Amino acid sequence: MTSMEGLIIRGIGGLYTLDTPSGTIDARARGIFRHENLRLIPGDRITYEMLPDGTAVITELIPRRNMLIRPSAANLDVLVVIASAAPPATEFYLIDRVFAVAACKGIEQLLCVNKCDLDPGDELVEVYTRAGIPTLQVCAETGDGIPALAQWLRGKISALTGNSGVGKSSILQKMLPDRTLQVGELSEKLGRGKHTTRSTELYALPEGGYIADTPGFSEFDVSRLFTMLREDVWHGFPEFAPYVGYCRYTGCLHTHEDGCMVREAVARGDIPASRHESYVRLCDELKDTRAWMLKDKP
Repeated sequence: MTSMEGLIIRGIGGLYTLDTPSGTIDARARGIFRHENLRLIPGDRITYEMLPDGTAVITELIPRRNMLIRPSAANLDVLVVIASAAPPATEFYLIDRVFAVAACKGIEQLLCVNKCDLDPGDELVEVYTRAGIPTLQVCAETGDGIPALAQWLRGKISALTGNSGVGKSSILQKMLPDRTLQVGELSEKLGRGKHTTRSTELYALPEGGYIADTPGFSEFDVSRLFTMLREDVWHGFPEFAPYVGYCRYTGCLHTHEDGCMVREAVARGDIPASRHESYVRLCDELKDTRAWMLKDKP
C-alpha cells in the first residue's frame, strides 16, 4: 500500500480527521501508537494508508517541530494572544507567561488587542512593541483590523489564546464567516467570560493556513506547560538579549543580582518594568524545575 501525508485537524475518541490533498478524511491510528503511549494531536503531520475496505489508517508520525501539551497542538508557526484593556482586562503576567513558552519552543508570537472600540489598549501596544513582539489592534464587534490579522496568519498554522471573555471565538468567527461557532457571553457580574472552547481543533482559513481556538489562560496546565529551566526563561524576553552576557557575575539570573545589566536597563526605562516583573515571577515558579523533569510527550 502507498503511504500518503496528511495533517490532523481534529481528534475525538481515537478517530482523527485528516486534511489531505484530496480533501478531509477520517482515520484511526495503528495499535503501535497506543503501545508506545504516543497520543496524536491537532497539528501533527502524519502518513496514512488506505485499506482494502476503504478506511484509512495512520501509520507514522512525522517528527514535530514543536508542541504544546495543554492545549494540545503541534507544529505551530504562530501563537496569537488575544488581549484587551476593556473588561475583562488582561493581566500583563498572563501574556508574558504564554509568550515565554512560545519563544522557548520556537513559535512566533503575535499580540492582538481586541475591543479597541471600548479601549484602544495603547499601553499594551507600547509595551509589546518595545519588546519586539508584533502587535495588532482589532475590534471583533466592527471587524476593524480583522483583515490585517488574517493576512498576518496567511499560510501558517496558528492558535489563538487569551483570558476568557476577551473575544477569541468572536475573532475566529469573523475570520471564518462560513462557519457557525459557539461564542461565549461576558458575565458582567464576574467580569469574566464563560468558557466556550473545550478542545483544540484546526480550522482551514480562507486565505490559506489553519487556525485553532484553544481554551483560555485558566485552562493552561502550568505545571506541564513550562517545559523549560529557570536559566532559559530570558530567551522568552527578546528585549533582554542585548544585555545578557554583560552582567558583573557569570550565571546572573537577572532577578535581584547587583551589577545586572538587565536590571539597570529596567531602571533606565529601556525595558518595561512589567516585563521584568513577569520574568521574575516565572523564574520563581521554575525554581524547583530540573532538566530530568522536562518532558514534551503528551
